[in-house]
Amino acid sequence: MKTHSARKSEIHRKWFVVDAENAVLGRMASQVASILKGKHKPLYTPSMDTGDFVIVVNADKVKLTGNKETDKKYYRVGLQGKPGSLKVATAEELRARRPEDLVKNAVRRMLPRSPLGRQMFSKLKVYAGPNHPHEAQKPQVLELQA
Repeated sequence: MKTHSARKSEIHRKWFVVDAENAVLGRMASQVASILKGKHKPLYTPSMDTGDFVIVVNADKVKLTGNKETDKKYYRVGLQGKPGSLKVATAEELRARRPEDLVKNAVRRMLPRSPLGRQMFSKLKVYAGPNHPHEAQKPQVLELQA
């Protein structure tokens, strides 16, 4: 048997919408990352971006299990990496300020750390509320597995 590698002309992208309300963050993020990579397609090729677009709505209502809401910390470096510019926020503070970043951080860290991973991540659209501006693409509702 020969191994088939996908060509650009064979890749057809779909749009999916995921409702994050009452979804556990890590479980939802792993399924979204798999769709972004294209692992659900028979045409999947690890060295190519064969994945689909994913729209996540209601990101502000995602669930964190255990004590992660108060104990999990998110680190970022401010002002061009100067000493003393490390910013620390708990998941609770991040949800209050930028709820989309909870989902974006979880999904980004499940994708490859390479130019290919950054290309896959660009197909993720996250919105805090139930509305999104991508109705023209006719996204299909994606049911997450429990």
